[in-house]
Amino acid sequence: MTVIQAIILAIIEGLTEFLPVSSTGHMIIASSAMGIASNDFVKLFTVAIQLGAILSVVVLYFKRFFKSLDFYYKLIVAFIPAAVFGLLFSKKIDELMESALTVGITLFVGGVILLFVDKWFGKTDVEDEKDINYATALKIGFFQCIAMIPGTSRSAATIVGGMSQKLSRKAAAEFSFFLAVPTMFAATAKKLLDFFKDGHTFNGEEIKLLVIGNVVAFIVALLAIRTFITFLEKKGFMLFGWYRILVGAVIIGLYATGHNLEII
Repeated sequence: MTVIQAIILAIIEGLTEFLPVSSTGHMIIASSAMGIASNDFVKLFTVAIQLGAILSVVVLYFKRFFKSLDFYYKLIVAFIPAAVFGLLFSKKIDELMESALTVGITLFVGGVILLFVDKWFGKTDVEDEKDINYATALKIGFFQCIAMIPGTSRSAATIVGGMSQKLSRKAAAEFSFFLAVPTMFAATAKKLLDFFKDGHTFNGEEIKLLVIGNVVAFIVALLAIRTFITFLEKKGFMLFGWYRILVGAVIIGLYATGHNLEII
């Protein structure tokens, strides 16, 4: 992986991690187009640069993270389902991650669902994430488990889950961002642990790529989150739905025509 390739992947991560469009699907297309060979470091890189994206949430919502313990209790409750399901079905999830066709189909189907989300869940009772109760947080946590199917998009699953519990678009999106912090941190920590347990270490070039990747992902995610919230409040999900359908169709089309799509 070159520095330029690392920067491009980090830009994609920063743009797509918090949008309901699946960062995995975009990574597949980008890595295939750039001819990046899949190896243990590349797989780790695509997960580890999530730390930069996580930091953008903490910076943008700094006051929320130091306001009350209740905030953290809700995140823990919402995080528990994914932690349990992740441990129980980790092997099956890894198998699904090897299927580009699964990603393409899930992107496409999820896009169709997003076309109708605004109509299905138009009525809202909760306008601010601080008004979310523990039962609602747990239900959103179970929706997050759906994102274990590659191509679903963690952001899409949790935002739709929040809206199904009568959260406003903004409240659902912000809670999704907050829930990303423990979820993505845990995923990154596990990936790093597995990497070192397998006897790998970082060389100087790899450390440089990780630093550059996290910095770029952080900056891009800052812009993406700000823009997404504004757009979501005004326009809703339909454009994201059509976009997912297009990306899903591209992946399915490439797969059907025999292109080698690397899952990184």
